Amino acid sequence: MKDIQKEIIPIADDDLFIVLDHPNANFDYAVHYHPEYEINLVIDSFGKRIIGDSEEEFSSPDLIMTGPNLPHAWKGEVVEGNHVVTIQFSDRLLNYPILEKRLFASIRRLLLDSQRGIDFSPSTKLRMKDEILQLTRMQGFHTVLAFLSILHQLSVADHRILVSNQYDTQDTIRSSKSRRIAKVCEYIEAHYEEAIKLEDAARLVNMSESAFSHFFKKKTNSTFIEYITNLRIAKACRMLSDTSTGIAEICYDCGFNNLSNFIRTFKRKKGHTPSEYRSFMQAMLIKY
Repeated sequence: MKDIQKEIIPIADDDLFIVLDHPNANFDYAVHYHPEYEINLVIDSFGKRIIGDSEEEFSSPDLIMTGPNLPHAWKGEVVEGNHVVTIQFSDRLLNYPILEKRLFASIRRLLLDSQRGIDFSPSTKLRMKDEILQLTRMQGFHTVLAFLSILHQLSVADHRILVSNQYDTQDTIRSSKSRRIAKVCEYIEAHYEEAIKLEDAARLVNMSESAFSHFFKKKTNSTFIEYITNLRIAKACRMLSDTSTGIAEICYDCGFNNLSNFIRTFKRKKGHTPSEYRSFMQAMLIKY
């Protein structure tokens, strides 16, 4: 994560979570990451935010949840009355034995989804705004109940994944719970710079091409071609933000064999050309 700042969170080992309340926020953080989970509520401001390789405009109220080590930043307009509330908690929460219980299944899923960033529906943002603000005024054991209630409500609320192209091979393997998918995904990760054929992947796990295509889509929620394309775009996003490598070189290093096709595919996936994406990332990486 070159040039992306690692933030040190002021959370102690015996803290379940911390709440940071920032009235009149200055939005002076560059893109940063940390090992903790984070729920971020932004009120009475607007601007742009970056979550992983996702970049979007936001307005009030904005409510986003990020998982461990996912880069993020808000570049909001500093207007009178703007307010940011941040809830942060340890990445160890996912491994707490209580989360293995059936009643916590939705919260466990929420934590897993947040590793790619979660944006909640407008109705959820409005509803949760008051609950999160109320948490800032609470003390003692009741804060734990309120915190768990917030996690539960978010876990059953409508939401969408923000980072559609930031592929983590190990996360895909864990989600699929399939040795055959693990074998194929590890093969793709090792060879994404090269031409990868469906027939080679199917042969790798002793399946017909047709059976493998259906199996792969069922286990990953993506077609074989889409998965490879999204992985290559994710690699390109990382190179565009972390290096000064030329766009043509990135194109071929990420497995695209045609520059025009790469630019066209990148814009379709990200809404910007590679050069526009790099300019945006450079603006967000500086401390403003």
